[in-house]
Amino acid sequence: MKQVIRLALGGIGVGILVLALKYAAYLVTGSVAFYSDALETIVNVATAVAAFFAVRLSAVPPDANHPYGHHKAEYLSAVLEGVLIVVAALAILRKAYLGYAEPRPLDAPALGLAINGVATVINGVWCFLLFRGGRRRRSPALLADAHHLLTDVITSVGVIAGVALMALTGWLALDSLIAALVALHILWWGWVLMRRSIGGLMDEAVSHDMLENIRLAISKEAEGALEAHDLRTRHAGRTTFIQFHLVVPGTMSVAESHAICDRIEAGLKADVPDAVVTIHVEPEHKAKHPGAGVPVV
Repeated sequence: MKQVIRLALGGIGVGILVLALKYAAYLVTGSVAFYSDALETIVNVATAVAAFFAVRLSAVPPDANHPYGHHKAEYLSAVLEGVLIVVAALAILRKAYLGYAEPRPLDAPALGLAINGVATVINGVWCFLLFRGGRRRRSPALLADAHHLLTDVITSVGVIAGVALMALTGWLALDSLIAALVALHILWWGWVLMRRSIGGLMDEAVSHDMLENIRLAISKEAEGALEAHDLRTRHAGRTTFIQFHLVVPGTMSVAESHAICDRIEAGLKADVPDAVVTIHVEPEHKAKHPGAGVPVV
């Protein structure tokens, strides 16, 4: 968790540095496209702050009012990122329209391209670190921040190429066109981010592949049981909640059934880090598929 918090905090510092560089590129050139790139970075800084506080809050242990923990705070951060992206995109579209109505040549395009290029390289390196850390720690806030940063890197590359082309050809309208394309691109990613986060807030089940892995892990460790049914899963931040009913022979002792449950839980946690497993033990007459081995349904 400390590593996740450090990455979230580092994102704020990197965002401020990149913002300063990109805004400097806009001031040097007067390019609407560079302005759009800088405005998206303002969103990066705001969302990095939101991600930091969300990660800190999600690390708070369960309490009387939140017995299942505070993991979903990270999804709220990701939803906020999506909203801010949409707001930034609308602001960029307005600036692009004004720039198209009154186009102007660029000042010092080479210097502006160099400054923006440095900012893009910094963003690219930090994006890679966020993806790696977010996947290792299964942090929705860090992954959302990384996805947003990736869109920033992609759009920055496009902006640099477009501004360079404009400087070479003298086609002034290209500046506003690039800015508008940037706005539409980040609008799409804003929707994707919000969709993923809302899925987490709505207790969306794990992916099909992960569900199959969970079924295999239960079957592998359920020797002595008769059946596992009513399997349910959901995500909450880094935590995956897994619950199901385990049918055992009526003559089995509590200690024996508990040993099976412990074995299954250990197997699941080996495959699914940060899993919270709840198993309801039932007698054999509760089986839904009697005589079928140990099906997991």
